Amino acid sequence: MGSSKKYPAELRERAVRMVAEVRDQYSSEWAAIESVAAKLGIGTAQTLLTWVRRDQIDSGTRPGVT
Repeated sequence: MGSSKKYPAELRERAVRMVAEVRDQYSSEWAAIESVAAKLGIGTAQTLLTWVRRDQIDSGTRPGVT
């Protein structure tokens, strides 16, 4: 069974903000997410993608529920 790493809420919020701020500097949202994840030491870019998607849904910019 794998271990789960819990990231502080402040780090999650900062990472999501950073993706939004640097998105236009990259060819795709995924490239921005990979870069920010590496800079902040987030285990995988997929983790950050999940946070970004959740934020987009919660803010109403993407359809869905969390």
